[in-house]
Amino acid sequence: MRTLAFIGLGSMGQPMAANLAKEGFAVRSFDLNGTGSSSSVQDAAAGAELLITMLPDGKAVREAVLEALPALSSGAVVVDMSSSDPAATRALGTALAARGIELVDAPVSGAVPKAIDGTLTIMVGGTEAALARVRPVLEKLGNRIVHVGPLGAGHAVKALNNYLGAAGTLAGFEALLIARAYGLDPKPMLEAINASTGRNSATERKIPQQVLTGAFASGFRLALMVKDVGIAYRLARDLGIDAPYLREALKLWRDAQRSLPADADHTRAYEYLKRRSAPARRKPAPSRGARARRSRPRRPPRRST
Repeated sequence: MRTLAFIGLGSMGQPMAANLAKEGFAVRSFDLNGTGSSSSVQDAAAGAELLITMLPDGKAVREAVLEALPALSSGAVVVDMSSSDPAATRALGTALAARGIELVDAPVSGAVPKAIDGTLTIMVGGTEAALARVRPVLEKLGNRIVHVGPLGAGHAVKALNNYLGAAGTLAGFEALLIARAYGLDPKPMLEAINASTGRNSATERKIPQQVLTGAFASGFRLALMVKDVGIAYRLARDLGIDAPYLREALKLWRDAQRSLPADADHTRAYEYLKRRSAPARRKPAPSRGARARRSRPRRPPRRST
């Protein structure tokens, strides 16, 4: 499997496709932004044994795969490495199976730095046989490949992973706001937390690298975080699981999205939480004398005789 099509050359897809080309694969790439070696999805898919998608959502994946379908031969494999809805993934798998094409869902974790150096974690859903066919390609993109179950399982695990990351990010940002209001220096506080049980990706990377520096440029957009947490919420809802913490996390991320620019990095949610937590303007408390005067019963006016 040496000839492959790669659809989606965003902040993650571009370094991933570049790593595959560097490893000797014949990569035929395309992106709607005009980058890539091919003029269209069908042009990229022509002659490819493997089609990889790395797109913003499941809708974009479905559109790209169906557009590529006439150019794909029976026996080809499609690997969706995007963060997509598992229900939509299973439906697409059924449609492709009717044409003799197998679908594997293989979303990734590790963000842009790990996409660049080829050390992503890859969560794979699909058959053992399909994974065996595409593993030599996936091994050039990640250093940890975990087969988590049948088709759709990879996207389910990815949604749950991103929900946990999203919840931890909000908690980390709130902790920072409390610490600053108390007068703590964030750096030694983070040093203590990161050597303790409270550490997470927010305390280890997002706060020191994005918030404290004012960079807010992690490479992962707020809109994508809202999308992923929404997938996790729908998964819980459809399974009849009451998940109040997930529901509240989704509400906060959606509120942040409404209050920030459309292209905002997800770490700018700190700015939303900061505005939200600002003490409301209150009227000064009345003096003790004023309270006492208000509490005295009013005497009726005296009548003259």
